Amino acid sequence: MAKRAKPAAKRGAGRLKPAKVGAGELLTLLDFVRYAVSRFTEAELVFAHGTTDPVAEAAFLVCEALHLHPDQFEAFATARVTAAEGRKILDLIGRRVTTRKPTAYLVNKIYMRGLPFYVDERTIVPRSFIGELLDSHFGRQANEEYDEEDGSLIGDPASIRSVLDLCTGSGCLAILASRNFPNAAIDAVDISKGAIAVATRNVEDYGLQDRLKLYCGDLFKPLGGKRYDLIISNPPYVDAEGMADLPRECRAEPKLAFDGGADGLDIVRRILDEAEAHLTPQGGLLCEIGRCRPQLEAAYPQLPLLWLDTADSEGEVFWIAAADL
Repeated sequence: MAKRAKPAAKRGAGRLKPAKVGAGELLTLLDFVRYAVSRFTEAELVFAHGTTDPVAEAAFLVCEALHLHPDQFEAFATARVTAAEGRKILDLIGRRVTTRKPTAYLVNKIYMRGLPFYVDERTIVPRSFIGELLDSHFGRQANEEYDEEDGSLIGDPASIRSVLDLCTGSGCLAILASRNFPNAAIDAVDISKGAIAVATRNVEDYGLQDRLKLYCGDLFKPLGGKRYDLIISNPPYVDAEGMADLPRECRAEPKLAFDGGADGLDIVRRILDEAEAHLTPQGGLLCEIGRCRPQLEAAYPQLPLLWLDTADSEGEVFWIAAADL
């Protein structure tokens, strides 16, 4: 549920319509990407939904229209596109500009850590930093052996028996966790019935029905007294000022997934206050809070929060061990 968006465009850019393209003017994948970038830039679109700039967004859109994985773009960049494929791509470009909906909603797909997930308007478009941190700080992929010197915060990932994903949305972080912790039973909770329906589809797509259980409810309430070796959460954390300034693309997503109250910490406070009762003694909490670090440290000066950075973030995700809660 990472909420990283540029300020909303001041002009009515969403009313722009892409110029008509003559037959044969655009030939290759690269031609269509260049054209899409020009249209996206002209319309002053916002990119905060799995892609961070117009080039990445255009490449993602073109690949999805052609049923290609994003990693395959370079191999086919100079390949020619058929007339029918070209019409499909142009239609998607036009819809992206005129509706300002995230491309992920237009193609019902997003990638995290290279894996595809189904998404629609019932859940936020996933773009959490936690996926990267699960790999870099908490172990390896399920088919790799634990290295005692890899800096894992929880020891051997194979020793993790239970993981909880709070505010799971589309279920992508829970599914990524299942790959990092091969022996863990995974629980995932979301208050939105629509989000749980999307997560159910993704769980089934990955054949994880026996390992990953979904709960619809308010944070820890549907779990009773269950305890976990690891709790991960990407909760709503946009403050009131941020909610008022959300760009049009983000307004296509569920408000419930963004709204963190006046200072952005309404849900985060509840998680911190209740997490200890649901962690094993050796467990810990990994939580993403966007740009709320100053408010959080002011509210909990006694907590030894460890801030974890990623390739694209600094001080937006914290770790705290159960013993320190």
